[in-house]
Amino acid sequence: MRRSDMIARVDQRREPWDIVVIGGGATGVGIAVDAASRGYDVLLLEQHDFGKGTSSRSTKLVHGGVRYLEQGNIALVMEALKERGLLRQNAPHLVSNLAFVVPNYDWWEAPFYGLGLKIYNALAGKYGFGSSEILTREETLARLPTIKTDGLRGGVVYYDGQFDDTRLLINLVGTAADQGATLINYARVVALTKGADGFIDGVVAADQETGQEWTIQAQVVINATGAFSDSVRRLAEPDAPALMAPSQGIHLVFHHSFLSADSAIMVPHTSDGRVMFAIPWHGHTLVGTTDTPITEPTLEPRPLEEEIEFILETAGQYLLKPPTRDDVLSVFVGIRPLVKSGDGKLTAALSRDHTIHFDASGLLTTTGGKWTTYRNMAEHAVDQAADFARLAERPCVTRALNVHGFHSNADRFGALSVYGSDALAIQDLMRVTPSLSKPLHQQLPYTGAEVVWAARHEMARSVEDVLARRTRALFLNARAAETMAPDVARLMAGELGWDAAQQAAQVAAFSELAKGYQISSRT
Repeated sequence: MRRSDMIARVDQRREPWDIVVIGGGATGVGIAVDAASRGYDVLLLEQHDFGKGTSSRSTKLVHGGVRYLEQGNIALVMEALKERGLLRQNAPHLVSNLAFVVPNYDWWEAPFYGLGLKIYNALAGKYGFGSSEILTREETLARLPTIKTDGLRGGVVYYDGQFDDTRLLINLVGTAADQGATLINYARVVALTKGADGFIDGVVAADQETGQEWTIQAQVVINATGAFSDSVRRLAEPDAPALMAPSQGIHLVFHHSFLSADSAIMVPHTSDGRVMFAIPWHGHTLVGTTDTPITEPTLEPRPLEEEIEFILETAGQYLLKPPTRDDVLSVFVGIRPLVKSGDGKLTAALSRDHTIHFDASGLLTTTGGKWTTYRNMAEHAVDQAADFARLAERPCVTRALNVHGFHSNADRFGALSVYGSDALAIQDLMRVTPSLSKPLHQQLPYTGAEVVWAARHEMARSVEDVLARRTRALFLNARAAETMAPDVARLMAGELGWDAAQQAAQVAAFSELAKGYQISSRT
């Protein structure tokens, strides 16, 4: 999977592509997997790196959505629970069971939440992850030794899925490539072209590395840019009314000792109307999330002070040791691609259902939804696109399509388990060059071999790509990631041919970026 090979395919192409996809997040890459596995000729173009936006910034859960059950959206919950099961089936190296405990401090909570979670589990049917049960106070403390004990009566445990969002995305890029799709990161679509009939018949894209432009023809163009969907729509129709009502959510990451357990905490009601999670993730504790309406999406959203304080205050109500600003190892922010409804002021109340929208120009936009349902969203989008473009009818095959790296016992690879079957090749790199087996920072497990692998086989083009998305260093410990940057740049230089000035520029750019993932102490 080399970027130069992907670009050569575009340069040599003389016929229109069946489908051009704009956007390299979960939705866009999922569409590329679906379409390519049906046998369509697919090109995907991403303006930055795969997963730069929302798809790398989730709560790391593959779930049905307990909150949607409370809202009465049974259809969405059932769809998500089924897709959760299919994801574990097709990517067992990346999706695992996680026990969630709802701590009870009032007498009515155990029967109330116990019944709701029994229904949640029943809706999963054969795709269930485990039975829910009511816990005594002692059983709750055994699962959550760092939970606040004052007034604790007991809890309810249920099971959902956990994953590494960007590692799944990169493996889906690999799956799409394995199926014959062409995917290019750092290729920004700058214009949409129209035929004599007034319908869109292609795109103009610019290589962000070289400045080269391509005029690319397509039978149908799919806009899968999530929170940025309206800006792409307005390339064809400048006055197109807004479809999106984006909001942002933040997550704080702490040392594992704040949770010190294999189980997660789920708080079903917070003061902003959302569910809050505290989960173990890659040896750390991740807490989130918020829901704050925003006017315009950006590629690097920043947390608001009130969001940071809200997470710290809410977490402090449940953890024996209340976390402080000094304890935050990293803060990351994601933007939800919510579809407008009414005045769109209360984004927490907007549905997470996905939407497929055709503009008068023939541009197909698919947006909304969530990570768990990416495959189902992709299936619907390709069905609609193929019908619109009158492509040969071909059935979807992704329900039983293994994701690249599929391995039933990936835990045997330890810290490399997220690579699945690719872990063997990374281990080979370490054997050939033992120096690549050393961790690049004592507080994180990532090695030089993973940097080389990312640059050589996973289309990583920058230090940021490696430290934010091929590994999760930036999201786990921003200061540690910043100190890793020079070594990462040196290793990437050997793969990508950077000179000393380019290495220095990469380190400087990443250091500036990493500061946005750190929060300062208040004096």
